Amino acid sequence: MDRRPLGETGLDIAPVVFGGNVLGWTVDRETGFRLLSGFTDAGLNAIDTADIYLGGVDGGRYGASETMIGEWLAEDQSRRDRIVLITKVGGTMGDEGRGLSPAWIEKEVDASLTRLQTDRIDLYLSHFPDDSVPHEDTLGAYQRLIEKGKITACGASNYSADQLGDALAVSRQGGLPRYSVIQPEFNLIERDALAGPMRDLVDREQIGVITYFSLASGFLTGKYRSKDDLEGKSRAGFAGKYLDDPRAMRVLEALDDVAKSTGAAHAEVALAWVRQSPGVTAPIASATSEEQLKSLVRGATLELSPQQMQTLNEAGQEGQGEAGSAAKP
Repeated sequence: MDRRPLGETGLDIAPVVFGGNVLGWTVDRETGFRLLSGFTDAGLNAIDTADIYLGGVDGGRYGASETMIGEWLAEDQSRRDRIVLITKVGGTMGDEGRGLSPAWIEKEVDASLTRLQTDRIDLYLSHFPDDSVPHEDTLGAYQRLIEKGKITACGASNYSADQLGDALAVSRQGGLPRYSVIQPEFNLIERDALAGPMRDLVDREQIGVITYFSLASGFLTGKYRSKDDLEGKSRAGFAGKYLDDPRAMRVLEALDDVAKSTGAAHAEVALAWVRQSPGVTAPIASATSEEQLKSLVRGATLELSPQQMQTLNEAGQEGQGEAGSAAKP
């Protein structure tokens, strides 16, 4: 499996990242272990999670995903050196705390390391912006963690171009670690977070990009075409919003056409489109079954033609800024 440099972190990752948000939520321990092992056995190596996954959703427990990954790593010590481990800090951990203050970061990194049963996190992301804390303070905390060997590099999720640009300026001025990776929402329907100023910024600064909701919460698998299809599904609240969106339905029709012409599944085509979009290092995608995992792996290598890319670009272009026309042929 080919590897791509992840910005200027010094880390190299395969072209699809495993989304750990399902672990401990819609995926139990036995299934999760099989999926993680199957993912790495296929030559993929990056796993994304967060301290908050997945408390507050359907009775989920904070830290459940990290805990499952840690138990999987502990089962075979050789696994740790074969993966790039990504987790996040800053989201609300119930009544325990949240945000990007140095005190909270330094407390929560130790909690994550304990749950993950490892001595280091390869990429540590600020999960959400925290305007109450100066960038200097947050980046200073990351500097101390890098010096202690607890993290290798830092990045940010859900930041605007202005917020990321300000943080990069602080890094330069203060000699502090820089956000070398950004994690935006980006898929065939939602493209604005990686359009215009953000795309210019990541290109200019050589920022790695790993995208979340790459399959629009499952909508781009093609399984959900009516409210009946979502009945009783855990992702109904996420994917259901697209059913009444004419542009989303046009994207689905374009996916139908490209999937038919390639013989690939809708999810594989949608992942390939993200993967081939300029500036993107790798999309994040989750799997809850071994069949879904096989599709995810196929999506890591499927190559779309210029005409197929254009078909998909045009289907979701309306009202989507500059990104729709920018995807690489």
